[in-house]
Amino acid sequence: MKKSILFTISLSIAIMISYAQPSKPELGTGLGNLAPEITEKSHTGKQIKLSDTRGKLVLLDFWASWCGPCRRENPAVVAVYQKFKDKKFVNGKGFVVFNVSLDRDEASWKKGIETDKLNWPYHVSDLKGWYSKHAAVYGVRQIPSNFLIDEKGIIIEKDLRGPALEAALNKYLKP
Repeated sequence: MKKSILFTISLSIAIMISYAQPSKPELGTGLGNLAPEITEKSHTGKQIKLSDTRGKLVLLDFWASWCGPCRRENPAVVAVYQKFKDKKFVNGKGFVVFNVSLDRDEASWKKGIETDKLNWPYHVSDLKGWYSKHAAVYGVRQIPSNFLIDEKGIIIEKDLRGPALEAALNKYLKP
């Protein structure tokens, strides 16, 4: 009887402790996961990291200058960036785009950024095309492909295009 009561008390304490301590999100690329870090050379030659964007709502966007669907999607991304970059969200202050290019040619990559008016500071590429280490980590098998990440680095949405991207951003706006 005493063992049974002791066991019940111990189990109750263990359950209370586990609920009292918030669990840290698991590193991964699924919804609710902590987005894996990306550290790479930017189009300006400066080393930048995905975590440099913490505190903001971030669209992690995989694309390439040679990708027709990506280039057709870019005007929509530019439009939402212009509309939401200075807004306050329930899960971040401001909105930024962090582009990861699957280009192999640096000149083409930079020309694509300029031509499509992707006027934000976060552009990276390891210039390895489909062999990009960042695409491999994120499981990117087609482009365009993207992940919406909150102010803490948690993935909250995936593969948003056109109106779906704007609707998701509207959903997270602070009232």
